[in-house]
Amino acid sequence: MPARISPLDDCAIRVVDPARVESARAQLPAEEELAHLTQLFRLMGDVARARLLYALLEAGELCVCDLAAATGTPETNVSHALRLLRTAGIVKARRAGRMIHYSLDDAHVRMLLDLSREHLRHRRGGE
Repeated sequence: MPARISPLDDCAIRVVDPARVESARAQLPAEEELAHLTQLFRLMGDVARARLLYALLEAGELCVCDLAAATGTPETNVSHALRLLRTAGIVKARRAGRMIHYSLDDAHVRMLLDLSREHLRHRRGGE
């Protein structure tokens, strides 16, 4: 059964503003960039990976065993998630002897996590 369209989601009067439509189209990201963006959000949209990212946001840098302990996630799952996140450029790794420490890749990832959380808090009325 198709979802019903609410009156807020539909045009009350069907009139297209060609200048605004063209302006919007001109600003749309290219298909390749959209594919990369959706992949980024898909990777960050997993609960277990999001938990790892927020642990790194708070701690700054952690190894696999610390991340596993902090998030209650098995080390094998942490390793797999970190491999995906590192390949996507969301986290980075730093080797110190035999240890590998992970952190968020850059300030943009931090900002995305902070803004997303702030947006949720704002939508809920400032919990």
